[in-house]
Amino acid sequence: MTPRFPRPRLAVVKVGSSSLRGTDGRLDEAQVARLADQVVASHAAGTRVVLVSSGAVAAGMGLLGLERRPLDLPTLQAAAAVGQGELIHAYQRILTGHGLTAAQILLSQDDFVHRGRYLNARTALQRLLDLGAVPIINENDAVATDELSYGDNDHLAALVTSMLDGDLLALLSDVPGLYDRDPHDPVAQLVPRVDDVEELDLERIGGVGSYVGSGGMRTKVGSARVAVASAAHTVIADARRPDVLREVLDGEEVGTWFVAAAHRVEARRLWIGYALRVHGRIHVDAGAAVALRSRGVSLLAVGVTRADGRFGVGDAVEVLDPDGAVVARGLSNYDVADVVRLAGRSTAVAVESLGTGYAREVIHRDDLVVLSRSRS
Repeated sequence: MTPRFPRPRLAVVKVGSSSLRGTDGRLDEAQVARLADQVVASHAAGTRVVLVSSGAVAAGMGLLGLERRPLDLPTLQAAAAVGQGELIHAYQRILTGHGLTAAQILLSQDDFVHRGRYLNARTALQRLLDLGAVPIINENDAVATDELSYGDNDHLAALVTSMLDGDLLALLSDVPGLYDRDPHDPVAQLVPRVDDVEELDLERIGGVGSYVGSGGMRTKVGSARVAVASAAHTVIADARRPDVLREVLDGEEVGTWFVAAAHRVEARRLWIGYALRVHGRIHVDAGAAVALRSRGVSLLAVGVTRADGRFGVGDAVEVLDPDGAVVARGLSNYDVADVVRLAGRSTAVAVESLGTGYAREVIHRDDLVVLSRSRS
Protein backbone atom coordinates (compact mmCIF):
# COMPACT_ATOMS: atom_id res chain seq x y z
CA MET A 1 0.00 0.00 0.00
CA THR A 2 1.35 3.43 -0.96
CA PRO A 3 2.01 5.64 2.10
CA ARG A 4 -0.08 8.75 2.49
CA PHE A 5 3.06 10.91 2.55
CA PRO A 6 6.86 10.47 2.77
CA ARG A 7 8.23 9.70 6.21
CA PRO A 8 8.57 13.06 8.00
CA ARG A 9 11.94 14.48 8.87
CA LEU A 10 10.43 16.32 11.85
CA ALA A 11 7.08 15.59 13.46
CA VAL A 12 5.26 17.52 16.17
CA VAL A 13 3.15 15.13 18.25
CA LYS A 14 0.45 16.50 20.53
CA VAL A 15 -1.11 14.29 23.21
CA GLY A 16 -4.32 15.36 24.94
CA SER A 17 -5.13 15.36 28.66
CA SER A 18 -7.86 12.73 28.43
CA SER A 19 -5.40 10.34 26.78
CA LEU A 20 -3.02 10.55 29.75
CA ARG A 21 -5.39 10.24 32.70
CA GLY A 22 -5.94 6.85 34.32
CA THR A 23 -9.10 5.47 35.87
CA ASP A 24 -7.82 6.40 39.34
CA GLY A 25 -7.72 10.10 38.42
CA ARG A 26 -3.93 10.26 38.39
CA LEU A 27 -1.50 10.38 35.49
CA ASP A 28 -1.57 7.09 33.58
CA GLU A 29 2.15 6.31 33.69
CA ALA A 30 1.70 3.13 31.64
CA GLN A 31 0.21 5.20 28.82
CA VAL A 32 3.00 7.77 29.12
CA ALA A 33 5.50 4.89 28.87
CA ARG A 34 3.82 3.53 25.73
CA LEU A 35 3.94 6.94 24.07
CA ALA A 36 7.55 7.52 25.13
CA ASP A 37 8.53 4.13 23.71
CA GLN A 38 6.96 5.14 20.39
CA VAL A 39 8.94 8.38 20.41
CA VAL A 40 12.11 6.33 20.93
CA ALA A 41 11.18 4.09 17.99
CA SER A 42 10.48 7.16 15.85
CA HIS A 43 13.97 8.52 16.53
CA ALA A 44 15.49 5.16 15.66
CA ALA A 45 13.59 5.20 12.34
CA GLY A 46 14.92 8.64 11.45
CA THR A 47 12.14 11.02 12.51
CA ARG A 48 12.90 13.68 15.09
CA VAL A 49 9.96 14.32 17.39
CA VAL A 50 8.80 17.37 19.33
CA LEU A 51 6.22 16.31 21.90
CA VAL A 52 3.50 18.76 22.92
CA SER A 53 1.95 17.10 25.92
CA SER A 54 -1.09 18.12 27.87
CA GLY A 55 -1.68 16.34 31.13
CA ALA A 56 -0.25 18.65 33.77
CA VAL A 57 -3.69 19.70 34.98
CA ALA A 58 -4.97 16.12 34.80
CA ALA A 59 -1.94 14.88 36.76
CA GLY A 60 -2.42 17.62 39.33
CA MET A 61 -6.10 16.77 39.66
CA GLY A 62 -5.17 13.28 40.81
CA LEU A 63 -2.53 14.49 43.24
CA LEU A 64 -4.87 17.10 44.70
CA GLY A 65 -7.85 14.75 44.90
CA LEU A 66 -9.96 16.69 42.39
CA GLU A 67 -12.58 14.64 40.57
CA ARG A 68 -13.32 17.03 37.72
CA ARG A 69 -11.35 19.62 35.79
CA PRO A 70 -11.55 22.90 37.77
CA LEU A 71 -13.50 25.75 36.26
CA ASP A 72 -11.79 28.63 38.08
CA LEU A 73 -8.40 29.90 36.96
CA PRO A 74 -6.57 29.78 40.35
CA THR A 75 -7.41 26.09 40.85
CA LEU A 76 -6.45 25.30 37.25
CA GLN A 77 -3.10 26.99 37.80
CA ALA A 78 -2.57 25.16 41.08
CA ALA A 79 -3.33 21.79 39.48
CA ALA A 80 -0.95 22.57 36.61
CA ALA A 81 1.85 23.58 38.98
CA VAL A 82 1.45 20.38 41.00
CA GLY A 83 1.11 18.10 37.98
CA GLN A 84 3.78 19.45 35.62
CA GLY A 85 6.65 17.89 37.59
CA GLU A 86 5.02 14.46 37.64
CA LEU A 87 4.30 14.69 33.90
CA ILE A 88 7.83 15.57 32.78
CA HIS A 89 9.40 13.06 35.20
CA ALA A 90 7.31 10.25 33.74
CA TYR A 91 8.49 11.03 30.21
CA GLN A 92 12.07 11.63 31.26
CA ARG A 93 12.41 8.33 33.06
CA ILE A 94 11.43 6.34 29.96
CA LEU A 95 13.42 8.39 27.45
CA THR A 96 16.56 8.37 29.58
CA GLY A 97 16.34 4.60 29.80
CA HIS A 98 16.66 4.48 26.01
CA GLY A 99 19.54 6.94 25.77
CA LEU A 100 17.46 10.01 24.89
CA THR A 101 17.29 13.26 26.84
CA ALA A 102 14.01 15.00 27.58
CA ALA A 103 13.92 18.80 27.61
CA GLN A 104 11.01 20.61 29.24
CA ILE A 105 9.84 23.75 27.45
CA LEU A 106 6.90 25.83 28.75
CA LEU A 107 5.39 28.22 26.20
CA SER A 108 2.40 30.49 25.87
CA GLN A 109 0.82 32.03 22.81
CA ASP A 110 2.59 35.28 23.67
CA ASP A 111 5.85 33.55 22.74
CA PHE A 112 4.57 33.48 19.15
CA VAL A 113 3.42 37.10 19.16
CA HIS A 114 6.56 38.94 20.29
CA ARG A 115 9.24 38.54 17.63
CA GLY A 116 12.18 38.44 20.04
CA ARG A 117 10.62 35.71 22.16
CA TYR A 118 9.57 33.81 19.03
CA LEU A 119 13.10 33.80 17.66
CA ASN A 120 14.57 32.79 21.03
CA ALA A 121 12.10 29.90 21.37
CA ARG A 122 12.77 28.71 17.83
CA THR A 123 16.53 28.86 18.30
CA ALA A 124 16.33 26.96 21.59
CA LEU A 125 14.14 24.23 20.11
CA GLN A 126 16.30 23.84 17.02
CA ARG A 127 19.43 23.55 19.16
CA LEU A 128 17.83 20.92 21.38
CA LEU A 129 16.89 18.90 18.30
CA ASP A 130 20.41 19.24 16.90
CA LEU A 131 21.75 17.89 20.19
CA GLY A 132 19.49 14.85 19.94
CA ALA A 133 17.12 15.85 22.75
CA VAL A 134 13.36 15.39 22.74
CA PRO A 135 11.66 18.72 23.49
CA ILE A 136 8.53 18.22 25.59
CA ILE A 137 6.37 21.31 25.35
CA ASN A 138 3.38 22.33 27.42
CA GLU A 139 1.51 25.57 27.77
CA ASN A 140 2.83 27.55 30.72
CA ASP A 141 -0.39 26.81 32.59
CA ALA A 142 0.76 27.78 36.07
CA VAL A 143 1.10 31.44 35.06
CA ALA A 144 -1.19 31.56 32.03
CA THR A 145 -4.31 33.69 32.16
CA ASP A 146 -7.09 33.62 29.59
CA GLU A 147 -5.40 31.17 27.25
CA LEU A 148 -5.45 28.49 29.95
CA SER A 149 -9.21 28.71 30.03
CA TYR A 150 -9.30 27.49 26.41
CA GLY A 151 -6.87 24.60 26.89
CA ASP A 152 -5.39 25.29 23.49
CA ASN A 153 -2.41 22.91 23.29
CA ASP A 154 -3.74 21.79 19.90
CA HIS A 155 -3.26 25.33 18.63
CA LEU A 156 0.10 25.59 20.38
CA ALA A 157 1.25 22.41 18.64
CA ALA A 158 0.23 23.79 15.25
CA LEU A 159 2.19 26.99 15.86
CA VAL A 160 5.24 24.94 16.92
CA THR A 161 4.91 22.95 13.68
CA SER A 162 4.97 26.19 11.71
CA MET A 163 7.81 27.63 13.79
CA LEU A 164 10.07 24.63 13.16
CA ASP A 165 9.02 23.95 9.54
CA GLY A 166 7.73 20.55 10.64
CA ASP A 167 6.59 18.04 8.05
CA LEU A 168 3.80 16.53 10.14
CA LEU A 169 1.49 17.41 13.02
CA ALA A 170 0.03 14.39 14.81
CA LEU A 171 -2.90 15.22 17.10
CA LEU A 172 -3.34 12.18 19.35
CA SER A 173 -6.59 12.30 21.28
CA ASP A 174 -9.32 10.15 22.78
CA VAL A 175 -11.14 9.81 19.45
CA PRO A 176 -10.18 7.81 16.34
CA GLY A 177 -10.36 10.88 14.10
CA LEU A 178 -12.78 13.30 12.51
CA TYR A 179 -16.33 12.12 11.88
CA ASP A 180 -18.72 13.49 9.30
CA ARG A 181 -21.14 14.41 12.10
CA ASP A 182 -21.45 14.12 15.87
CA PRO A 183 -19.62 10.84 16.64
CA HIS A 184 -22.40 9.87 19.05
CA ASP A 185 -24.72 9.65 16.06
CA PRO A 186 -24.99 5.91 15.17
CA VAL A 187 -24.65 6.68 11.44
CA ALA A 188 -21.52 8.82 11.87
CA GLN A 189 -18.63 7.82 9.61
CA LEU A 190 -14.92 8.42 10.11
CA VAL A 191 -13.49 10.82 7.53
CA PRO A 192 -10.20 9.26 6.34
CA ARG A 193 -8.94 12.22 4.30
CA VAL A 194 -9.53 15.96 4.12
CA ASP A 195 -8.14 17.71 1.06
CA ASP A 196 -9.60 21.14 1.83
CA VAL A 197 -10.29 22.18 5.42
CA GLU A 198 -12.46 25.04 4.21
CA GLU A 199 -14.96 22.56 2.74
CA LEU A 200 -15.76 21.03 6.14
CA ASP A 201 -19.17 21.69 7.67
CA LEU A 202 -18.18 22.74 11.18
CA GLU A 203 -21.79 22.76 12.36
CA ARG A 204 -21.95 18.98 11.87
CA ILE A 205 -18.59 18.17 13.46
CA GLY A 206 -19.39 19.15 17.04
CA GLY A 207 -16.92 20.67 19.46
CA VAL A 208 -17.41 19.34 22.97
CA GLY A 209 -14.26 18.08 24.68
CA SER A 210 -13.97 15.50 27.41
CA TYR A 211 -14.38 16.44 31.07
CA VAL A 212 -10.63 15.98 31.61
CA GLY A 213 -9.39 17.96 28.65
CA SER A 214 -10.88 21.17 27.34
CA GLY A 215 -10.39 20.95 23.60
CA GLY A 216 -12.74 19.57 20.97
CA MET A 217 -12.85 18.58 17.34
CA ARG A 218 -13.36 22.14 16.15
CA THR A 219 -10.17 23.14 17.94
CA LYS A 220 -8.34 20.28 16.27
CA VAL A 221 -9.68 21.20 12.85
CA GLY A 222 -8.59 24.80 13.44
CA SER A 223 -5.13 23.58 14.42
CA ALA A 224 -5.00 21.37 11.33
CA ARG A 225 -5.81 24.46 9.26
CA VAL A 226 -2.73 26.23 10.66
CA ALA A 227 -0.43 23.25 10.10
CA VAL A 228 -1.73 22.56 6.60
CA ALA A 229 -1.19 26.22 5.69
CA SER A 230 2.40 25.71 6.87
CA ALA A 231 2.75 22.90 4.30
CA ALA A 232 2.63 20.21 7.00
CA HIS A 233 0.43 17.13 6.85
CA THR A 234 -1.83 16.63 9.87
CA VAL A 235 -3.30 13.44 11.28
CA ILE A 236 -5.89 13.15 14.06
CA ALA A 237 -5.80 9.68 15.65
CA ASP A 238 -6.52 7.73 18.83
CA ALA A 239 -3.66 8.06 21.31
CA ARG A 240 -4.45 4.68 22.86
CA ARG A 241 -4.40 2.76 19.60
CA PRO A 242 -1.48 0.30 19.80
CA ASP A 243 1.58 1.57 17.90
CA VAL A 244 -0.38 4.57 16.66
CA LEU A 245 2.60 6.89 16.27
CA ARG A 246 4.50 4.41 14.10
CA GLU A 247 1.42 3.98 11.90
CA VAL A 248 0.97 7.72 11.54
CA LEU A 249 4.65 8.37 10.73
CA ASP A 250 4.72 5.50 8.24
CA GLY A 251 1.81 7.09 6.40
CA GLU A 252 -0.59 4.24 7.09
CA GLU A 253 -4.33 4.75 6.83
CA VAL A 254 -5.10 5.53 10.44
CA GLY A 255 -7.24 8.37 11.77
CA THR A 256 -8.02 11.40 9.64
CA TRP A 257 -5.38 12.83 7.30
CA PHE A 258 -5.43 16.54 6.44
CA VAL A 259 -3.40 16.98 3.27
CA ALA A 260 -0.65 19.61 3.41
CA ALA A 261 -0.94 22.68 1.21
CA ALA A 262 1.38 22.73 -1.78
CA HIS A 263 2.75 26.12 -0.82
CA ARG A 264 3.54 27.44 2.64
CA VAL A 265 1.78 30.60 3.82
CA GLU A 266 4.34 33.19 4.89
CA ALA A 267 5.04 33.28 8.62
CA ARG A 268 3.74 36.82 9.11
CA ARG A 269 0.33 35.97 7.65
CA LEU A 270 0.09 32.89 9.87
CA TRP A 271 1.03 35.10 12.80
CA ILE A 272 -1.75 37.58 11.98
CA GLY A 273 -4.33 34.92 11.23
CA TYR A 274 -3.72 32.49 14.05
CA ALA A 275 -1.25 33.59 16.73
CA LEU A 276 -2.34 37.08 17.70
CA ARG A 277 -4.96 37.51 20.41
CA VAL A 278 -8.09 39.18 19.03
CA HIS A 279 -9.07 42.44 20.74
CA GLY A 280 -12.33 43.21 18.97
CA ARG A 281 -14.61 42.72 16.00
CA ILE A 282 -15.43 44.71 12.90
CA HIS A 283 -18.75 43.86 11.28
CA VAL A 284 -19.16 44.33 7.53
CA ASP A 285 -21.99 44.22 5.03
CA ALA A 286 -22.55 41.39 2.56
CA GLY A 287 -20.80 43.19 -0.30
CA ALA A 288 -17.64 43.76 1.71
CA ALA A 289 -17.65 40.14 2.89
CA VAL A 290 -17.84 38.87 -0.69
CA ALA A 291 -15.07 41.22 -1.81
CA LEU A 292 -12.76 40.14 1.01
CA ARG A 293 -13.41 36.45 0.41
CA SER A 294 -13.14 36.45 -3.36
CA ARG A 295 -10.85 39.31 -4.38
CA GLY A 296 -8.30 39.71 -1.59
CA VAL A 297 -8.93 43.45 -1.24
CA SER A 298 -8.39 45.82 1.66
CA LEU A 299 -11.25 46.51 4.05
CA LEU A 300 -12.64 50.00 3.41
CA ALA A 301 -14.81 51.96 5.80
CA VAL A 302 -17.73 52.06 3.37
CA GLY A 303 -18.27 48.33 3.92
CA VAL A 304 -18.18 48.52 7.71
CA THR A 305 -21.46 48.47 9.61
CA ARG A 306 -20.23 48.57 13.23
CA ALA A 307 -17.40 47.60 15.56
CA ASP A 308 -17.11 46.38 19.14
CA GLY A 309 -14.47 45.36 21.63
CA ARG A 310 -11.51 47.31 22.97
CA PHE A 311 -8.90 47.60 20.25
CA GLY A 312 -6.40 50.25 19.30
CA VAL A 313 -4.31 51.03 16.25
CA GLY A 314 -2.36 47.92 15.21
CA ASP A 315 -4.39 45.47 17.30
CA ALA A 316 -5.70 42.23 15.81
CA VAL A 317 -9.42 42.12 15.10
CA GLU A 318 -11.87 39.69 13.56
CA VAL A 319 -13.96 40.71 10.57
CA LEU A 320 -17.50 39.28 10.66
CA ASP A 321 -20.11 39.04 7.91
CA PRO A 322 -23.81 39.91 8.47
CA ASP A 323 -24.47 36.36 9.73
CA GLY A 324 -21.74 36.60 12.35
CA ALA A 325 -19.34 34.25 10.55
CA VAL A 326 -15.66 35.16 10.76
CA VAL A 327 -14.42 36.24 7.34
CA ALA A 328 -10.89 37.33 8.22
CA ARG A 329 -8.48 38.56 10.83
CA GLY A 330 -6.29 41.60 10.46
CA LEU A 331 -4.49 44.53 12.02
CA SER A 332 -6.68 47.61 12.33
CA ASN A 333 -5.42 50.99 11.19
CA TYR A 334 -7.81 52.70 13.64
CA ASP A 335 -9.02 52.28 17.20
CA VAL A 336 -12.56 51.09 17.85
CA ALA A 337 -13.97 54.61 18.29
CA ASP A 338 -12.62 55.73 14.93
CA VAL A 339 -13.90 52.60 13.16
CA VAL A 340 -17.37 53.31 14.54
CA ARG A 341 -17.02 56.91 13.39
CA LEU A 342 -15.96 55.82 9.89
CA ALA A 343 -18.53 53.03 9.43
CA GLY A 344 -20.42 53.31 6.13
CA ARG A 345 -18.48 56.32 4.85
CA SER A 346 -16.62 56.34 1.56
CA THR A 347 -12.98 57.42 1.72
CA ALA A 348 -13.80 60.72 0.02
CA VAL A 349 -16.57 61.51 2.49
CA ALA A 350 -14.40 60.49 5.45
CA VAL A 351 -11.59 62.80 4.34
CA GLU A 352 -13.97 65.67 3.66
CA SER A 353 -15.75 65.43 7.03
CA LEU A 354 -13.00 64.12 9.33
CA GLY A 355 -9.70 65.13 7.71
CA THR A 356 -6.87 63.59 5.69
CA GLY A 357 -5.86 61.35 8.59
CA TYR A 358 -8.86 59.18 7.72
CA ALA A 359 -7.84 58.39 4.13
CA ARG A 360 -6.39 55.00 5.03
CA GLU A 361 -8.10 51.65 4.70
CA VAL A 362 -9.59 50.21 7.89
CA ILE A 363 -7.39 47.15 7.31
CA HIS A 364 -4.84 47.02 4.49
CA ARG A 365 -4.86 43.81 2.46
CA ASP A 366 -1.23 43.14 3.45
CA ASP A 367 -2.39 43.03 7.08
CA LEU A 368 -5.48 40.92 6.41
CA VAL A 369 -5.81 37.12 6.38
CA VAL A 370 -9.01 35.64 4.95
CA LEU A 371 -10.17 32.67 7.04
CA SER A 372 -13.22 31.55 5.08
CA ARG A 373 -13.47 31.62 1.30
CA SER A 374 -16.53 31.94 -0.85
CA ARG A 375 -17.76 28.59 -2.18
CA SER A 376 -19.67 30.06 -5.06
